[in-house]
Amino acid sequence: MISAGFPFLLQSFFTDRLFRQRRASPHTISSYRDSFRLLLRFANQRLGKAPSTLTLDDLTVPFMGDFLDSLETGRKNSARTRNIRLAAIHSFFRYVALEEPTQALLCQRILAIPAKRHQRRPIEFLHREEIDALLAATDTSTWMGRRDRAMLLLAVQTGLRVSELIGLRCEDIVLGAGAHVHCLGKGRKERCTPLRAETAKMLDAWLRQRHGHPEDPLFLSIRGGKLSRDAIERLLRKYAAAAARACASLKRKKVSPHVLRHTAAMDLLQHGVDRSVIALWLGHESVETTQMYLHADMRLKEQALSRTKPLDARPGRYRPNDNLLAFLENL
Repeated sequence: MISAGFPFLLQSFFTDRLFRQRRASPHTISSYRDSFRLLLRFANQRLGKAPSTLTLDDLTVPFMGDFLDSLETGRKNSARTRNIRLAAIHSFFRYVALEEPTQALLCQRILAIPAKRHQRRPIEFLHREEIDALLAATDTSTWMGRRDRAMLLLAVQTGLRVSELIGLRCEDIVLGAGAHVHCLGKGRKERCTPLRAETAKMLDAWLRQRHGHPEDPLFLSIRGGKLSRDAIERLLRKYAAAAARACASLKRKKVSPHVLRHTAAMDLLQHGVDRSVIALWLGHESVETTQMYLHADMRLKEQALSRTKPLDARPGRYRPNDNLLAFLENL
């Protein structure tokens, strides 16, 4: 039996495994594609081989380790991004293990490469005065400013992911009684999120000006197509820089689409909404994902502290009574 080569396996991984068997989302496909683009480029630089001439024997564990290290040192990627690339590689080699049992040992060794642990920083979110400053930075005298104000208000109120925001069509906004936005979320899960009166009013005004067909993008670019993720991130950076002149606390924050999503979740939490409802609102797979918002809200912790009774403890310091203990204490 002739073994399939790496190029054939990689192509069938995308066409057969991801597209046909798993019906993976476009976001998963693009993420995996980018991961293998980086891997093939690294192989070309390190081994001097064109992608179509690579073999599975070239993809050793030391080679994969060097590739993952290059993401952090060369591209300055975070450990989180490194783990995303590793997840794509693991998925491919699980497929290879099924298709090419003779490569089981290589697959086992690649699959044993662990994800890198990383520091979990407190999530960033915006307070009310920061949101107001961000919205005020848009110029509503222009078509683009009105589009951006409607888009930012919708993002802050609903907590939509940037991919969900980009994918919205005109028909996804339902106005009138029970106004809501319909979106196709992560894992092809559909959900509807209710709209506040002021958000519905602004979207109504935008749709009247937009004059789009039901299937057209809700927020279109200046060229008439969908806005890209990069375009939204650039817009946010521009408005955050302008808003920082009126709200100094924004100077210390990096405002991204995901920060707006966190802001919506924190607003719900601070108004006493249960975590299970927040998980449904945001389209989280598990209620446990919303646990991070509890850690981020200092006011909740201060309220908990105010309910406790102070301890009658005198200040003091531990002093070791042995030279070896003193050595360990000073490490």
